[in-house]
Amino acid sequence: MAVFRRPGRSRPAPEPDLSEQLAELVEESEQPVGPVAEYAAKQRGRGRTVVLHTARLLGHGGRAAARGTAKGAAYGGRALTEQLVRTAPRIPVRDLATLRAQHPDAAFPEQLADLLVTGAVRASSALGAGVGAAAMLPVPPAMPLEIAAETLAVAAVEIKLIAELHEVYGTPAQGGATQRAGAYLGAWANRRGIDANLLVRPAGFAALAISSEVRQQVRRRLTRSSLRHLPAVIPLLVGAGIGATMNRRDTRRLAGEVRADLRERRPADGGYWAEAAPAPKGGAVEADGKAP
Repeated sequence: MAVFRRPGRSRPAPEPDLSEQLAELVEESEQPVGPVAEYAAKQRGRGRTVVLHTARLLGHGGRAAARGTAKGAAYGGRALTEQLVRTAPRIPVRDLATLRAQHPDAAFPEQLADLLVTGAVRASSALGAGVGAAAMLPVPPAMPLEIAAETLAVAAVEIKLIAELHEVYGTPAQGGATQRAGAYLGAWANRRGIDANLLVRPAGFAALAISSEVRQQVRRRLTRSSLRHLPAVIPLLVGAGIGATMNRRDTRRLAGEVRADLRERRPADGGYWAEAAPAPKGGAVEADGKAP
């Protein structure tokens, strides 16, 4: 059935997708740092934008916040978990070839992993500062919703980091986007590499095995994260600094635990790192010095 609109009235442009905003935040964080003050202000602005956009997705605008804090606080549990489960398969994860092409100076896996951790730490720090800045807006009832939004956004940044660290260490999850996302969700909730069984079991069977268990683990982790951030943002004037510091510390610690686990695993393909090497500049060259 056709849908008719009044002449001259165009459909409003859709808002940027949350996963796209998070990808931009991480990419921006990996760029060389310019003047400190300018960089910090830019990152806080990006973090605030992502937090506020995520809050709108969670609360359908200010209407949910206006109904009181209980509505926002509910996002510390099942609803927030389901939102993260839906978001996870859409988080853009770069494969090893793309990562090496973007970071050609990283000659070894550890060097590349260091760069990814630095970018993720900066991104989560910006989100922590962003929720502090959002706390200064004249809508106090929205605070629990803002905390839930920051928790979700930081979780997405960390899940992306975990997935890309698996690429760096040669142990990526198998299966489709949903199955891989489930594996990385479990790794994030348990603060270690993905279950080794998921590398060998059929993806469909693995997905059935982890679904309810992963949801419970993710829910507990999200709830702990939300409750931990509550005291940090109540004093509005210091919330931004405390939130940035907490996120920076927590993301770095998570990365250290996951990397320690991945270092102990043997890649299925011993030549995975060399196979993903970026092509030489100017293309291949034959023995006589001419391009093929």
